[in-house]
Amino acid sequence: MLVTTAVTALSLTASGCVVVRGDLEIVATATPSEAAGALKDFTTAYNAADKAYDQSLDADRVTGALADIDGGKLRSGAKINPSGNPEHVPLELTDVKYTIPEKAAWPRWFVADAAANKGNSGGRWVFVFTRDGLDDLWEVSFLTIVAADEMPEFQKDEDGFAQVVTPDDPALAVAPAQLPDRYVTYLREDSAVFADGVYTSEERAERRQNAERPGIVRQYIDEPLTNGDYAPIGLRTTDGGAMVFFTTRHYQKQTAAQGVDIPVNDAAVKALMTGEPKESLTLEFVSNQAVLDPAKTAADRQVKFLSQVGGLTGAKGE
Repeated sequence: MLVTTAVTALSLTASGCVVVRGDLEIVATATPSEAAGALKDFTTAYNAADKAYDQSLDADRVTGALADIDGGKLRSGAKINPSGNPEHVPLELTDVKYTIPEKAAWPRWFVADAAANKGNSGGRWVFVFTRDGLDDLWEVSFLTIVAADEMPEFQKDEDGFAQVVTPDDPALAVAPAQLPDRYVTYLREDSAVFADGVYTSEERAERRQNAERPGIVRQYIDEPLTNGDYAPIGLRTTDGGAMVFFTTRHYQKQTAAQGVDIPVNDAAVKALMTGEPKESLTLEFVSNQAVLDPAKTAADRQVKFLSQVGGLTGAKGE
């Protein structure tokens, strides 16, 4: 539930007193100390789970897309190395910046971005923390990595609070709620909605190239994920556009001609696979994306991908 306008719900009690619904007041989604504590708690749990390959150790600190992606990695790792991750290096975050919006109602969320000791040296790890109520723990629903020179500048008010965008925001080239469906449609039917790049035009070209290989046909099915902690969320940028996070699920089915074997060489695929790939193998992935959604008045209204992070979440042989 993303709102940008102040809403105060008032009701009259039997005595005639006015009651203010606190859950509908426009408030900061977190204090700076709460945000810092949430990131510290997540990092501790994330490192413990990665070291032990134990999904239960960070289960209460991840949700949505990250829970799926992280869970697939941990489940496969546990089968490959039951005693734990032999290559574990603790995640260390520095130069952390918190972007805290004001909004009404639950869920409430904020964004943190930081430099990390993993991945590309010039990348910023971008986390979206969310929770559904005061008694809930802060969980990370989106985690992606954006080049430092491509991180946008967020629009903030005089008190330093960022501005969320609504799911159907009329000021944006594409309404945030439509982005998951528009993206999966784009992968099937090319359009001018998205700018060319690795996750758009190049992804389509790679699919066409791999669609038919000697003895094996590949089919692709893409699904938008839009409910609960998968729902797209975004923050207004200073140019009038928005940085939007959204989630998609992708299936790749490989079907072999009679007498042709389907090679399964990836250890992670073997670890997550159910059944035997005698005739077909279906791989399941979940991806979370960060994009720049320009203002409807911008000269260039194409949506630009900043990053996509995904992971294998299942495999089925038949």
